[in-house]
Amino acid sequence: MAEEAGRVRPTDDYVRSLAQQSGATEQQIRDIVSLIGLDRASILREARLLRRDLGPML
Repeated sequence: MAEEAGRVRPTDDYVRSLAQQSGATEQQIRDIVSLIGLDRASILREARLLRRDLGPML
């Protein structure tokens, strides 16, 4: 339980906005947030890299 209290939890609107802006899915955004936190620029960078790397598979 202590681990859950320390986890970063973005709002649904924040995740949705980032997903639309980057082309990544909402789940991918949540995964990125769990790894790097809530810094918008960093999330967008990682999401765009992920999108580019996965390309036509999405």
